[in-house]
Amino acid sequence: MKWEMAENSLFAILLRSSWWISAGIAAVMAGVAFALLPEQYKILGALSGAPFVVIAAMAGWKQLRKPSSARIDKTREAVRAMAWIDFASALEAGYRRDGYEVTRVSEPAADFEIRKDWRTALVSGKRWKVARTGVEPLRDLKAAKDLREAHDCVYITIGEITDNARKFALENKILMVGGAELARLLPRVGRR
Repeated sequence: MKWEMAENSLFAILLRSSWWISAGIAAVMAGVAFALLPEQYKILGALSGAPFVVIAAMAGWKQLRKPSSARIDKTREAVRAMAWIDFASALEAGYRRDGYEVTRVSEPAADFEIRKDWRTALVSGKRWKVARTGVEPLRDLKAAKDLREAHDCVYITIGEITDNARKFALENKILMVGGAELARLLPRVGRR
């Protein structure tokens, strides 16, 4: 069973926010506890902010590992200049580095099947240079996913994504990889 945090819960919102917000909440809780609680309860009251310290550490770690906007731009430029063979090899290496088993597939809508533990995903990357991604390639990828009975699907693009395509991807749980996610997946691309 996979546990998921509610998207708009306090902790989910704080995980997406800057780390210092959670740290500030923990500090305020500790300050209020020391100022208002009786002597025997001050330490216990101050410890009530511990979950916010953990959230601050998690958010800080995520933000530390997140690529900078300059790094994202360099990756986009380098990827845009690549031929499909080079880009496909870089994607394979990136997914393997992340612990996936990668297999090339001969589907019109998908290029790779990646597997980690018991989950399988289809990855479409051949249209990565398209200026605007619409709904049609996402529909094809979803149909391929359903046909192959994969759990997830991933669409890789460095171009713009139309509003209809974003909506379709959200409704059908298609992971759109571009920008920061692509820079994280391909850390060596564009570093020359």
